[in-house]
Amino acid sequence: MTSTTTRLALMVLAVAVPWPLALSQDSASELERAREILDESPVVDGHNDLPWVIREKFAGNVEGYDISRAADYDTDIPRLREGRVGTQFWSVYVPSSLTPLEAMQAQLEQIDIALRMIARYDDLQLATSVADVEDARLHGRIASLLGMEGGHPLVNSLGALRSFYQLGVRYMTLTHFHSNDWADSATGDVLHEGLTDFGREVVREMNRLGMIVDLSHVSDDTMIDALDVTEAPVIFSHSSARGLTNHARNVPDSVLKRVAENGGVVMVTFIPAFVNEERRKWEDGMIPLLKDVKTDAEWEQVGKQYREDHGAPPLATLADVADHIEYVAQTAGIDYVGIGSDFYGAEGDDLIEGLEDVSGFPNLIAELLRRGWSDEDVEKLARGNLLRAFAETEAVARRLQSERPPSLKIMEPKTAAESG
Repeated sequence: MTSTTTRLALMVLAVAVPWPLALSQDSASELERAREILDESPVVDGHNDLPWVIREKFAGNVEGYDISRAADYDTDIPRLREGRVGTQFWSVYVPSSLTPLEAMQAQLEQIDIALRMIARYDDLQLATSVADVEDARLHGRIASLLGMEGGHPLVNSLGALRSFYQLGVRYMTLTHFHSNDWADSATGDVLHEGLTDFGREVVREMNRLGMIVDLSHVSDDTMIDALDVTEAPVIFSHSSARGLTNHARNVPDSVLKRVAENGGVVMVTFIPAFVNEERRKWEDGMIPLLKDVKTDAEWEQVGKQYREDHGAPPLATLADVADHIEYVAQTAGIDYVGIGSDFYGAEGDDLIEGLEDVSGFPNLIAELLRRGWSDEDVEKLARGNLLRAFAETEAVARRLQSERPPSLKIMEPKTAAESG
């Protein structure tokens, strides 16, 4: 899920500008070429919040919300197929504002929703390894992996971390919107100046398990500490480049270079304020007005008033996303960039023009082809880089499991309110 600032436009009314209906002959040719490339190397998308959409908008009713046909919001199986998505990390997000007990309970419920959703459709296949991903591709199914968004549901328990791994979780974002007891968030209070000793142990145990360390949402100091500790590649499952858009959730140049040294992947996201600087400034202007807001109705009223006073937010486009992909590729290297859409049921001008739903990935690849990207480079972006990092994570886990037992380090939990 996105940070609080990116929820702002959900509370106001807006109309998205449609992607141009008519393509030039050259553009149509590039789009067809993009589809052909993705037929052979289907997209690995790092982040989609459909399980949370099912929870929030359909009371967790997997059976009652049919994605086998055209469905509401941004994600269904026909559009995943049209978008040439071959592997999807489904986020099993829970809010970081919950108490520890609430967070752990909600986490188990979100994993349950995702697993029931995957089991319901023949087009989807649960995957927990690179071998599973390849098996799904060979059988024409969409490999479906689970990613936890925030370490707060662990309640500071490495036993819980291992249990979530056994339930199928294959990456974990160390924090979400708030800092937790052992790691600082990009958007939370500075409590530890990065990772605590227990936070470092979480990273080490993730390495031993084969769970990918995800640094989206964490502070710069946490990024650095995690990169210092990890023996396996890290990912940013849904972040963009701070050198282009000065958002706290984006990755600074110094860390982009360290990701390359680590062998990790920055998966560029489709959130407007993360890829368009004017949009970021527009949203940042609303933050002081939200200090005492507690209900959705209050959020909506503040948003409507802000729009009346300041006008509609600037739109972000597919070209903005392509700019960020190129920036990461130029700064870190072509082997260290991927795609992490963060589709989460947004509407109106919370959508990227040209990437309004999961069918749009070929549009993005076509744009990069028009910019001179080779077939090999877009294959790395779409699929190869993430699967290479995942395979290296598995190899590190095999080695570490032969060298050390599960960690028994403990830390007493605090309340969510005490954690920023």
